[in-house]
Amino acid sequence: MIRVHHLENSRSQRILWLLEELELPYEVIRYERDRKTMLAPPSLRKVHPLGKSPVIEDEGRAIAETGAIVEYLVEKAEGRLGPPANRDAVLLYRQFLHYAEGSMMPPLLALLVVGKLGLLGKPAKKPLLAMFRQHLDFLEGELAGRAWFAGDEFTAADVMMSFPLEAARQRAGLGPSHPHILDWLERIHARPAYAEALRKGGPYAYA
Repeated sequence: MIRVHHLENSRSQRILWLLEELELPYEVIRYERDRKTMLAPPSLRKVHPLGKSPVIEDEGRAIAETGAIVEYLVEKAEGRLGPPANRDAVLLYRQFLHYAEGSMMPPLLALLVVGKLGLLGKPAKKPLLAMFRQHLDFLEGELAGRAWFAGDEFTAADVMMSFPLEAARQRAGLGPSHPHILDWLERIHARPAYAEALRKGGPYAYA
């Protein structure tokens, strides 16, 4: 059985959701954040040297990095929720599978750090939000033309995109001016597998 080392209120919620969508059996090992620093506990370093989540263990392997885990699980599920058959959709799938962490998370992390700096971080907040607005406008245009990020069908690319867009609604200006993104969020949150993953994962501030 797959073991998921899952940190509360983190990107690893996506892995629980994907496992529910793929109907793969798994066990959740929960970790709580330090209440003062909000960092992951040192015990995660026993699983992986970086002490980050998610990490899964399966067939004697420990696998880190959300994108790598997603690709591993899709392959394990014989391609379900993987790249669509259409060539253009395949390229979209690959793009958004990597865009979620490669392009969206760095400015979101920067906004989180700036927010913790209080008045010292205030000068940086406005330009960071303006830069992130370009991402939101881009994604709004993408979803204006199709139901899901890789085309007409829900895929693992949508799972990957969930966390940055959920976080964006809380701290990066995602709101009524991006109705197609908000509609997409409502649709993923309405999926039974999403609700079941929340039940098993524990606290998650972004749903």
